[in-house]
Amino acid sequence: MFRRSKVTGGTATGQVGIKKKSRVPGVMITQFIETLPEGKSHPDFTRKPIALTIQEGKFAFFKAIVTGDPKPTVSWSRNNGDVSDTSRYQTKYDPNSNEHTFEMPNVMPDQADTYKCFATNEFGQAMVTVVLNVIEVGYKKNKAQQQAAEATDGDFKKVLKRKSKIRPKSEQPQRKEGEIDPKFWELLLSADKKDYERICLEFGVTDFRWMLKKLNEMKKEREEEQAAFVKSLSNLRPVQVNADGTASFEIDMDLLDPSSSIFLYKDGEMIPYTKELGDQMKHSLKQVGRKYIFSMRDLMPDDAGLYQLDVEDVTMFSTDFKIPMVDFLVKIQEVKAMEREDAVFECVLSNPFSKILWFGKNLPLEQGDKYDIEVSEDKLIHRLVVKDCMVVDKGIYSACAGIKSCNAWLVVEADKDAEKGKKSARKTTRAGGSGVDLQKVAHEQQAKLEKEREERKEQIKAAKEAAAAAPPPETPAAPAPTKAPAASKAAKDPEPKTAKEPAAVDPPVAEGVSTEPGITCGLSDVYALREKPAELNVRMNMDCDGSWFKDGEQLNTGPGVTITKDGTSHKLTIKRCKDDDSGLYRFVSGEHSTQGKVTVGDVPEFDPDDLHKFSKPVIVRVGQNAAFKMPFAPQESLVVSWFKDSTEIKDGGGIKIVREPNHSRLLLRDCLRTDTGEIKIQLKNPFGAVEATSQLIVLDRPGPPEGPVETVETTSSIIEIKWNPPKDDGGSAVTNYIIERQLAGQALWTKLGDVSADRTSFRDRNVTHGKKYNYRIFAENPEGLSDALETADSIMAGIMILSGPPGAPTVVSASKTCINLTWTPPEDSRGVPIIGYQVEKRKKDTNQWISLNALNEPIEDVKYAVKDITEGTEYEFRVSAINESGSGDPSPPSAMVCAKNPNMRPHFKDPEDFIVVRAGNSARVKICYEAEPPPQITWLKDDEPISPWINVINTEGMSQLVIPSSKRSDSAIYTIKAKNSVGEASFDIEVRVTDEPKTPGPVELEQTVHGKVVVSWTPSPDEELDDRVYYLVSQRDSNTRVWKTVADRLFAHTYTANNILPGIEYHFRIYAKNDVGLSDPSQSPTWGANSNRVQIPSNGANLTEVCFERPPSILVPLKVHTPPKGYQLFMTCAVRGCPTPTVSWYLNDVCINSDSNYYITNSFGVCSMYILRVRPKDSGEYKVVAVNSFGKAECSTKLIVRD
Repeated sequence: MFRRSKVTGGTATGQVGIKKKSRVPGVMITQFIETLPEGKSHPDFTRKPIALTIQEGKFAFFKAIVTGDPKPTVSWSRNNGDVSDTSRYQTKYDPNSNEHTFEMPNVMPDQADTYKCFATNEFGQAMVTVVLNVIEVGYKKNKAQQQAAEATDGDFKKVLKRKSKIRPKSEQPQRKEGEIDPKFWELLLSADKKDYERICLEFGVTDFRWMLKKLNEMKKEREEEQAAFVKSLSNLRPVQVNADGTASFEIDMDLLDPSSSIFLYKDGEMIPYTKELGDQMKHSLKQVGRKYIFSMRDLMPDDAGLYQLDVEDVTMFSTDFKIPMVDFLVKIQEVKAMEREDAVFECVLSNPFSKILWFGKNLPLEQGDKYDIEVSEDKLIHRLVVKDCMVVDKGIYSACAGIKSCNAWLVVEADKDAEKGKKSARKTTRAGGSGVDLQKVAHEQQAKLEKEREERKEQIKAAKEAAAAAPPPETPAAPAPTKAPAASKAAKDPEPKTAKEPAAVDPPVAEGVSTEPGITCGLSDVYALREKPAELNVRMNMDCDGSWFKDGEQLNTGPGVTITKDGTSHKLTIKRCKDDDSGLYRFVSGEHSTQGKVTVGDVPEFDPDDLHKFSKPVIVRVGQNAAFKMPFAPQESLVVSWFKDSTEIKDGGGIKIVREPNHSRLLLRDCLRTDTGEIKIQLKNPFGAVEATSQLIVLDRPGPPEGPVETVETTSSIIEIKWNPPKDDGGSAVTNYIIERQLAGQALWTKLGDVSADRTSFRDRNVTHGKKYNYRIFAENPEGLSDALETADSIMAGIMILSGPPGAPTVVSASKTCINLTWTPPEDSRGVPIIGYQVEKRKKDTNQWISLNALNEPIEDVKYAVKDITEGTEYEFRVSAINESGSGDPSPPSAMVCAKNPNMRPHFKDPEDFIVVRAGNSARVKICYEAEPPPQITWLKDDEPISPWINVINTEGMSQLVIPSSKRSDSAIYTIKAKNSVGEASFDIEVRVTDEPKTPGPVELEQTVHGKVVVSWTPSPDEELDDRVYYLVSQRDSNTRVWKTVADRLFAHTYTANNILPGIEYHFRIYAKNDVGLSDPSQSPTWGANSNRVQIPSNGANLTEVCFERPPSILVPLKVHTPPKGYQLFMTCAVRGCPTPTVSWYLNDVCINSDSNYYITNSFGVCSMYILRVRPKDSGEYKVVAVNSFGKAECSTKLIVRD
């Protein structure tokens, strides 16, 4: 139903408005034409403004970066006001960063608003909104509440003129008979189909077919209304109570206009809410992307009702919040469980509740493999069982019933008995519970609720009778009849009388004496035991005769029946009751009569064999099931009850009770040790009750031995301890005790042995004098080992003997990072070997000594380097000797020493005095030094201050001089001077900026002596500029045809070649060479066999001279690089051309040859660029441009820096 529609607002005539999606969330794009021309684009935001909360009087600004072709224009506006005042609003644009800035200097509270940024070109428009919040100076909580109240009374007065389709109760018109509440349709429109039947039943709608037909029509109308404001609606979650005591409902809603107004209603009345003051108002609406979350805090019963969320005047969602009247009689309690054990949380409610919500660490819990959720039959007792507890299950668990909740901690302790690296065994025990008899509490509450229901029924019945009956006429007082009180009294008796109880009930005391006979105490039902006597008594108000009847036949005194009269008392006695004596007995005296039923029967009985079998104890292990079964004869009106330790147990939870006509079974699942006790079954009928008793014994590991562990004796060779037997032997006698020992400070436990159960002491003979030991004792029975009983404190073997104090520490050296100490051993070790030493430090003007090493990590040497110090702080130190008994007396403190480097005259570390740099490359001169205090650094060039474009970078211990793009004129002697309060030092570095030398001039050959040829040449033009230029001569003859170097490092311009033989051709090449490299060679004429050959004139043909000059070209282009952030990067390419071209590097069309962040070289046409650590801003397009007098060549690539 929600379709994308073309928007015509904001476009010119002839244009269309097509909504587009931006990659940046929150940006709305409108495209003005159907198809964009090639290479053109509509505006978009690559960086949108960010919401700002700022204090009054501060500088506020928004920044945005937009893209689009043609370049869009950017404008700003606000919802409630204009931004034309240039003194308060300023718009700026930075062409370098492409940032548009909207500034508000000295921001004021009235400028708090929603601002809009528009980017527009001829193909479309992009718009984004941003919120500015201004915090007033002197902001107070009560002020915020006052403003909220004013907003409620002021602004909301206008808004409250809006009307919801659901009218408040005070404004609801009187509905006609058969008319349906509008609330019914609102709930159906937002409900799931599975809830239709429940809602119809609640509102009394029975015609489902008519309801569905009308509902579909209303849904179509509602969706058409919603489509004007929203693109889509989904994930409608009804209102629910959360674990933190709040209630909330959610909806995913994509608004067409984010500035649309949103309203909330409760039972038709608008309620104020907030997006900012979450703790100041009861209701709040939070938006997370497309999700809108409405929440309520401080829940009360009055919060129940129908809640609606409207956008403008269209309802989007409705939900009914019902709050049941229920409370916790018994709340869940904190549970401490061992790892792999089950944990139980229990609670009792005041009213039956089919299902409550359980939460664990604020997450809802459901029935499954991890959790069992149990509810008793009366729905008052609720349990949560956390199965197989692990340490990660530790946290707060809560139970929610309606708006009431309670919570408690689950503490899971790691199993110390589990082997390291292995998972401990699954335990069958359960931890936790409420600690009270929940069955008793629930039974009392059930009786209370039943009593209240009966009282309400009586009140309703009395009200109906009072309304139906006319008021009785006033009559004169008359003697009250005596029959009615007796009958009513008998009717109220809940239990029929047995033969052993008197059948008569004393009547109330009469205020006057009646003159007519009447019955003051009548008959009631009697249950008589077979072969036992029974009596029926009737008492009259005066002495008069009467007759007895049974089943309508008159009785007289005879065999087995005796009728007697004693004044006003009439008695019928049955001597030995039989089955024939059962019947309806009636006593008649004149016009008055009373009757009662006599039933003859027996008390229930057990078969002796079954009783003997049942009386045998049932023995099971922990975690197993225990079953009891008792046969009996089928009887009517027989009530079977089971008891444990005289407390009745009911079916539910881990208890299963089965009642059959001829037997009853009791099953106790997953028995615990605490389930041990007396199990009793009771059979009860109106004639009496009979009981059978058995015992349940649950076998388990014994409990830990009783402590504390007492030290009986301790000497240098013996430690004797004793303990008490465990309180609980686990159902089986303890067979023996196991004793383990641990050396203090270590983690390993060693088994020493075991003793029989009749001994509760142990003597350890394998001890070392002065050492401390821990002991633990386990009790063992056939079911396993108990938990351990450990000694509270370590026990020392013998008497503690501590060493004397060492000598006072001496400071060997001190710096800002380390202080070296040394000391002498104690003069008196008191006969106990010294293991090591403990060093302590104390800051100046403090009293606390801080240990630098633990007692179990002694310093074995008599020296120590203290590195845990703070620069500039003064310290003193002391030392204690450690032996088996512990740390001895401390030494006298050392002298106070400051953590700083000693004063030092500046000194340069391994500097280089000569550096050669190729012209055009950056020159870097790095000098490391040591000095204290830090010196003042000065650089000079030929004893003159350096030029401003030369950079100097000073860091701790190093100074670096950087020439971004060096020239030959930068060649000089550079001097660094370092000066501090101790002294001064300087150092000279020769920096030679040069390039490959130019080719030497023409070469001439001359033979002055046979066998020798003098080779001479014109000097290279660079000789005048570079005094380190020299020459290299290569020679080749016609025999070998291989060039070989015959002379090097020639500073002259001639060379004499020896061993020149006739008949062989010789060729020579002259190279100019310097610190950078070789020049191109200068070729000599041929010397030798053909040197005197007569030249043959050409036939007029002009020989073409070979020319090596050419424009630049790229031999090897740049490659694409995608290094991670912080990694180094090499980028290379190969260039050729003659003359040698000048190479420039560009990043995003900006030359970087002079940028010190890039190290650029050019070696024989191989152009390289090095970045030590790439950063995100180094990403972009890199280009190499080679230029000479014949042309230009370039290549480019992209660098993408990954996070």
